[in-house]
Amino acid sequence: MFEVFVTAVDPRPAATTSYPTPLPDATAVVRPSVRDVVKAYVGLTKPRIIELLLITTVPVMFLAAAGVPGLKVVVATLIGGVLASGSANTINCVLDRDIDEQMRRTRRRPLPRHAVSPRSATAFGVVLGVLATLELGFFVNWLSSGLALAANLFYVFGYTMLLKRRTVQNIVWGGIAGCFPTLIGWTAVTGKLAWTPVVLFLVVFFWTPPHTWSLAMRYREDYASVDVPMLPVVATPISTARQIMAYSVVMVLTSLALWPVAGTGFVYNLAAIVLGFAFLREARRLLLRAHTGADGAALRPMRLFHFSNIYLALLFIAAAIDPLLR
Repeated sequence: MFEVFVTAVDPRPAATTSYPTPLPDATAVVRPSVRDVVKAYVGLTKPRIIELLLITTVPVMFLAAAGVPGLKVVVATLIGGVLASGSANTINCVLDRDIDEQMRRTRRRPLPRHAVSPRSATAFGVVLGVLATLELGFFVNWLSSGLALAANLFYVFGYTMLLKRRTVQNIVWGGIAGCFPTLIGWTAVTGKLAWTPVVLFLVVFFWTPPHTWSLAMRYREDYASVDVPMLPVVATPISTARQIMAYSVVMVLTSLALWPVAGTGFVYNLAAIVLGFAFLREARRLLLRAHTGADGAALRPMRLFHFSNIYLALLFIAAAIDPLLR
């Protein structure tokens, strides 16, 4: 008896016969491109925060110069400011990487994505801080350099390490670090402190809680999930909105105090009144929505958050234009 083996024949031409493509090695290391690495390190510095800080630096230099400040000192101050702010923000990213990885708003930052190692990020932040101190010291003056260094140290040790996770007043006092650019811009031009930059320092100080708490109202669950006691986490929406309203009123009154202190003219005074009215109206709307029982996104707190950025930018731009028209 014979066994017959039947072999199936592929009717397609031999040239079209395909073979399975080998799967990639699961252990292969994919090296990031230079662009990805640069993007990751830039992300550590939080460029949007740097932009906001520079907005409060340059206009004060116009006030200090009673006109247009020298280009060299402006450029040198901007470079030092970028380096200093980038340093503080990078170290902040390192220290907060555990909670950043859990929060929706921050989980795409470089460290939670493991795009940069904590050790490399720390070294990067320290180098930026040293460069900022030396650059401002040698090319601007040592008073401005010392102020920038003090702001960095306070942001890292005072806010990030001491206040942020321990007290509901974290952003109130921790926000002091973000007020220093007004002092740095003034001293960069004059070499000394005065009451005018102190008033603007206080404007930013009272602006910071409404700005930050409105954002925290939107991302309340994020902060609650990592036990960061932002005011919206530990207080009701009505209580938070009342606090925002109170700080907003004091902020507007402080902005108007620049008139008698610095002798500002029509442009700044009008801007302070109009912008202040608009800010208070937005804060009041938030409070009214809270009284209706709205919560979370229904409160629409991001309206106030976004307008707070516009308010600060336009107020300081008006402060820069004012001496040019007098």
